[in-house]
Parts: sequence; structure tokens; C-alpha cells
Amino acid sequence: MSPAQPETDHPGKTIGIVGGGSIGIAFAVVFARAGHRVRLSEPDETRRGEVPAILAHKLGDLAAFNLIDEPASAIAARVEVVADMAEAVAGAIYVQECAPERLALKQAIFAELDRLASPAVVLASASSAITASAFARDLPGRDRILVVHPGNPPFLIPVAEMVPAPFTSGEAVAFARELLASAGMAPVLVNKEIEGFVFNRLQGALLREAYCLVRDGVASVEDVDRIVREGLGLRWSVIGPFETVDLNTQGGIASHAEKMGPAYARMGAERGQDDPWTPGLVEKVAAERRALLPLEGWAERVAWRDRRLMALIRHRKAEPAA
Repeated sequence: MSPAQPETDHPGKTIGIVGGGSIGIAFAVVFARAGHRVRLSEPDETRRGEVPAILAHKLGDLAAFNLIDEPASAIAARVEVVADMAEAVAGAIYVQECAPERLALKQAIFAELDRLASPAVVLASASSAITASAFARDLPGRDRILVVHPGNPPFLIPVAEMVPAPFTSGEAVAFARELLASAGMAPVLVNKEIEGFVFNRLQGALLREAYCLVRDGVASVEDVDRIVREGLGLRWSVIGPFETVDLNTQGGIASHAEKMGPAYARMGAERGQDDPWTPGLVEKVAAERRALLPLEGWAERVAWRDRRLMALIRHRKAEPAA
């Protein structure tokens, strides 16, 4: 399989979307906002009738916040809602499946998509945890199939995990990456298939501990949310977890691991987890951080982080939560 490259300088190609749930509609916003025509298939007649109003509402909100560059009605006009997958796939350069997270359903959908779509069309699943190997390994056109898992909603949270199976071709991955980037997404390649990928494994680790803290009477649901909202989440909206601890400790991430690693190991052991930060692992992580930020630039980056947080806090004060 050798998919043609997306014509990013000439939007107006057709994107097929399978499923009219929240993620399917959100992807319709992403691609229509980028200038593509979108055909979204939804088998349920009632839901199909609801999609245009939901789409218009989301685009209206984006317009109210000056996050689109043309009238909402012009973007909405690029989206056609159809009943059958065959209609959505016809003439499409890329198909994004957004059906519910059920293995048997995805297996059936991709068997049909593989039959309907031209061999040059890349087929992607918005699966949150199920790998492409689980639903596509026996398909004749499996080399053009991968997972593209977005943050929700993708028209506001641009990260998109690209998770190829071992059988997915490099051409399919490159095509998906270029198309997503041209539509304003931030594609991230996940190097190997693993249930939950990266986004949901990180989210799941925090959620598991949050449930335990509530169960054990350590904190209330609202207090856990407050700590994340006003603490971890505030900081993580500027920098990620590795850079956070790198900048929190004089000497960087290696110093942090030396000082705090034993405490984190004890916390993990309380939950039955045994994943030590071995010297080799710490050395690998530290080397990647130092390649991104030499220690001589550490103080300047700390000051940058603080200024970014100041700007964010200023914005939050100006736009208080409802």
C-alpha cells in the first residue's frame, strides 16, 4: 500500500468519519475547520438527526471565543451526515472510525471498511484502549490500519496518539501524521502497542490513586479534584511530569530521583506496585532531559515556567470559572 500524500496546501479533500457520537462530531469539527469536506456516517436515525444541531452548537462556541477563522456556518456546510459507511468512505482520502469501545464492533466495522475503501485509503480508529492488532490483524488491507486516539475533545485538545500495529506500513503512519498536523492536531507516535496507549495509562495511574485516596478516607472527591485543578493540572498545562520534577530540583531530574525515588517506591509498594526507578532507567530519562535542556539553561527555564504560570493565572482571574 502506498497512500497518496495529502494535499495540505489545497484543502477540500474528503474525510470519512464513522460514528456520530461525541468524538465523531469533534473530529468532524477538526477536519471541516481545516477546510476538508467531511462525510459522517451514523446508523441510528435519531442520532443522525441530532448531529447537525450539536455540530452547530460547538462551532458557535468556537466562534464566540474567536477560535475559528471563518463563519461557523461555512464550516458546518462542509459536513454531510449520512446513514451508511459506504457513503462516508466513497471518495475519502482518510477514514476515522469513532464507534463505541467494543472489540467485536470494531472488528466488524474494520472488516467492512477494508472491503469498501480503496487500498490507498488510510483507516484509523479512535480506540481508547483496544489495539489495531486486536481488530485488524486478519484483514487483507491491515497494512493501512492504525489507531489515532485523540484527547477529548480533539478540536480543543490537539494531541493525537498514533499507534501503529507491527503490520502497519510506514507510509500509512506518515500519511496520518501529515494529515493530522495539517488539520491543527499534534500527532505523537507511540512506539509499540500497549493497552490504553500513553494518554489513558497516565490518566489511569492518577485515577487509580484518586479512587484509593477516596476509599481510604484520605481526601474527598472534591478535594482530590481541587488538588489536581489548582496544583498538578495547573502546572501540567505548561510542562509535563518529567520536566516538572526536572525543574523542581536543583541538579535536575537525576537529583530528584536520588532524593525522592525511595519515597515514590514506598508509595507504589503500598499499592502492590514494584516498578523501581533503576539506575539505568534514571540515567536514560536524565539523558533525554539533558539533551532537551542542558543544566546551564536550567535556571532560565525555571524562570520561563514561572512566567507561563503567571500568564495562566492572570487569564484564569480574568475569566473565572462558572
